[in-house]
Amino acid sequence: MTQEPVRLRPRRPCPICKKPSQQATHPFCSTRCAQVDLHRWFGEAYAVPVVEKPDADEDEET
Repeated sequence: MTQEPVRLRPRRPCPICKKPSQQATHPFCSTRCAQVDLHRWFGEAYAVPVVEKPDADEDEET
């Protein structure tokens, strides 16, 4: 009598190829899609928006 494992994460579509995600590579469907996503981060295809504050030195010069 074997029981189904308890799913800890909801199954969602892979953000790269839209196939159902797998528990071992969540949120991706495979290691390949995880590597594609990592390559996009390293290639700066993705970016986190940042609002830069002016430096204190620039304020003193004016």
